Amino acid sequence: MKLEPVIGLEIHVQLKTDSKMFCRCSNKGEFEPPNTTVCPVCVGHPGTLPVPNAKAVELGVLAGLALGGEIAEHSKFDRKQYFYPDLPKGYQISQFDLPIVKGGSLSVGVPAKDGKSRPVTVRFTRAHLEEDAAKLHHSDDGQSSLVDFNRAGTPLIECVTEPDMHSPDEAKAFLQELRLIMRYLGVSDADMEKGHLRCDANISLREIPDDPANEDWAKQLNPKTEIKNVNSFRSVERALEYEIDRQTKLWLDGKPPAEQTTRGWDDARNATVAQRSKEEANDYRYFPEPDLPPLQLHELADRLAKSVPELPAARRARLTSEFGFGESEAKTICDDLELADFVEQTMSELAEWSKPRLSFPDPEVARVAAGWMLSKLGGVLTDLKLDRASAKVTPENMAELIGMILGKAVTGTNALVVLSEMAKTGADPSIIAQEKDLGQIDDMAELELVAKQVIAANPKVVDDWRGGKANAIQFLVGQVMKLTRGKASPEVARQMLEKELSRLA
Repeated sequence: MKLEPVIGLEIHVQLKTDSKMFCRCSNKGEFEPPNTTVCPVCVGHPGTLPVPNAKAVELGVLAGLALGGEIAEHSKFDRKQYFYPDLPKGYQISQFDLPIVKGGSLSVGVPAKDGKSRPVTVRFTRAHLEEDAAKLHHSDDGQSSLVDFNRAGTPLIECVTEPDMHSPDEAKAFLQELRLIMRYLGVSDADMEKGHLRCDANISLREIPDDPANEDWAKQLNPKTEIKNVNSFRSVERALEYEIDRQTKLWLDGKPPAEQTTRGWDDARNATVAQRSKEEANDYRYFPEPDLPPLQLHELADRLAKSVPELPAARRARLTSEFGFGESEAKTICDDLELADFVEQTMSELAEWSKPRLSFPDPEVARVAAGWMLSKLGGVLTDLKLDRASAKVTPENMAELIGMILGKAVTGTNALVVLSEMAKTGADPSIIAQEKDLGQIDDMAELELVAKQVIAANPKVVDDWRGGKANAIQFLVGQVMKLTRGKASPEVARQMLEKELSRLA
């Protein structure tokens, strides 16, 4: 029996507004003591009236535009009835049949074993606005629970996908790309650890026929299991892997799931846990929210369409075509918006500095530049206990340093010294190199004398090299670097040593 997983996601994204969805309470309650950012509206006192947050509506429409969705001309809010301790009104203000966004899609690259990626396109069913519930805090012994209403009323956009994913790694890659888009838009911080982005994963299996030529089988949808509130990318992947194994065993036993169910993910046990039968829409008894007027969104959508920024996929492609970065390098750069801005400004400065000596795109130059901005700079900041915001490395100075490295005005060893000083003081790299006498030696006669001195001082290492130990020369290169205080090019030093050793052989 061949089985195919069928996966769809429901992603709740907390919107980056100052106040809550329907009242003026602060939307920063996660940083405040419990039950302090609350008012009669968000704790559900009788007689209170909600007022829509205009900024939340704007951010929701902006997200819908970025995902290629159709912005509704008319949209409305609805009451979704259910009774949990964390829902003070006994209902949630959400959207049902007229959400702000319908359709849309997102294409992502799923990492493959060969180091490249395979494209997967996931369609969206809808995206709608709603308010969040309060937060339950359970005691360690499981005997009591406390409710913090700071989160009640927090604005959310819920993005619901079609069941277009067929493996846990596809779901993980999709979720990571969606989070990145929300950050690029400024819609949300989308920090899963802080609950800014939460995911419910729906999964079922279907049988692949021996002759799959008739594609009707690929449209079959069986009763699904919903895994609730998974709060990390790794947990989403592990929860889906577990469910695939669990449901596969049921199919092989001739007892495939017969009804929709809801399960929770237990991270400690690495297992999903049964919670309840899955509710249908009619279980929630939706009806239009009588206290809120319908939304007219086309004028807003037309205005916001001009403010959708360049999204991660387009930026990755442009960094590759414009500067020559590889696929992996471009992904690492663009996964961090601040880093991407820094790298792009640096490369633009480098292009100006190096005219006409260098031209772009140049994969080798991009490789060297990426190594210094992604690896070397990160190592220096870690050693100095600094972050990028507090470090004093500007794109202009970083470009100058990379230009010095490419032009062999400074060795890699001494470039690290220069970079460390740049991070601490913000000084120009050429000035640092001059003041500290760190420029690369380009006098071949001087380097030849140093090579002869090192060979004479290390007869045993020379004998090892003559005896066939090729790696022995690395020690001699190190001695040349030491005597020249890192100012010799390791490659040139090795060539000079090999020349002198061959002459003595």
